[in-house]
Amino acid sequence: MIISKRSAGAACALLAALTIGFLTPGAASADDGPGTAADTPTAKVDLVLDVSGSMSTRDIDGQTRMTAAKQAFDQVIDTVPSGVDLGIRTLGATYPGKSLKIGCKDTKQLYPVGPLDREEAKTAVGTLEPTGWTPIGPALLAAAKDLSGGDGSRRIVLISDGEDTCSPPDPCDVAREIAAKGVHLTVDTLGLVPDAKTQAQLSCIAEATGGTYTSVKHRAELSGRVGQLVHRAASATSTPVATNGTGDCSTAPELKPGLYSDREEFAQHRWYRVDVPAGQELRASVSVADDRPVNPDYGVLLRAVTVHGREIVRGQQEGSGRTDVISAGLRYPHPDTGTNSDGDTAPAETVCLEVSNSYSAPASSKTTPGLPVELAVNLVDAPHDASDAAAFGLGRGWWLLGTLIVVGFAAGIVWGWVSRWRVAIWRSN
Repeated sequence: MIISKRSAGAACALLAALTIGFLTPGAASADDGPGTAADTPTAKVDLVLDVSGSMSTRDIDGQTRMTAAKQAFDQVIDTVPSGVDLGIRTLGATYPGKSLKIGCKDTKQLYPVGPLDREEAKTAVGTLEPTGWTPIGPALLAAAKDLSGGDGSRRIVLISDGEDTCSPPDPCDVAREIAAKGVHLTVDTLGLVPDAKTQAQLSCIAEATGGTYTSVKHRAELSGRVGQLVHRAASATSTPVATNGTGDCSTAPELKPGLYSDREEFAQHRWYRVDVPAGQELRASVSVADDRPVNPDYGVLLRAVTVHGREIVRGQQEGSGRTDVISAGLRYPHPDTGTNSDGDTAPAETVCLEVSNSYSAPASSKTTPGLPVELAVNLVDAPHDASDAAAFGLGRGWWLLGTLIVVGFAAGIVWGWVSRWRVAIWRSN
């Protein structure tokens, strides 16, 4: 049998066109959303940079820590997205003396939080030289004031190469104080070639506010991570509420629709509870970030379970190699069975959400505090038809799969008939 490559290609193109034709109508444009960029509150980010004397150490890609930080800041400033008001605050930048009283007040606003003039900001950063003390606590308090006001997300990004030299106030206590005020402010910390004490203190600061800690040994890591955090502030739609999952469902915190943050130790299980009214569908997703070196094989599991321990549905994700975050999600519709003989509606069903991970830590990594966890919970109207509910992960995609099967079957019959006809013609000639 002779089969023309051109005809085979035409058949494949036809099938691809049919597939695209079915997929295209379901695509939504960016203009279909309910809001516009003008409706989004402006995010605020304050970069807090350690300019103490130890920043003159030359151990980052053959450069001093200060030089690497300046170059990284220049790259970040060039890529700050619209919708972000950026500010820069320093600590230890002006006083080189030995007076503890003076040195521990040495924090200043290098560039005010607001609309960004890139050249002006980079010029200000270029004037910095390693100088004084490391008053992290006072700098955090001042940065929190820099970010006051507004309805958008607020984020402090603290970059330091050493622990605080001015306690009291203890920086961890300051971070807890900020979090306790409920101002929805996140502090992310980065340690430049940190020792164990610096890593512990910066991790504590981040943990207290639901932020992340990252160790940095190269300039590219510094610019990449700071840029990522600035862009995350720009894309944030809501600020996570700190919660504390428990070891079993009976004592788990009750969650309402919203975004939550927690910490989970390696290979730990955390439980939460959600009441799902009749006629509503629970949609939940979880993301676990590896904010420190981890072993290459890992996974995250999100399960919905009844209060009696019966599994309802699960979502899971596994991976191998380098990653920053891994996520899983699930859907569970609670059907509306109507009213009973007394006219009462069906009660809400309590669903237990279990979050677990299979991360493991190499000997060089700390296992505490736990890994950052972000849990999103939403309740929407449940589907009226069984065909609308998620089934085997396809949901409404079943109709598309069925259509493609029928189209493929028909295309195969047509192609076979055409091939037989061409062979008959060839033989007759």
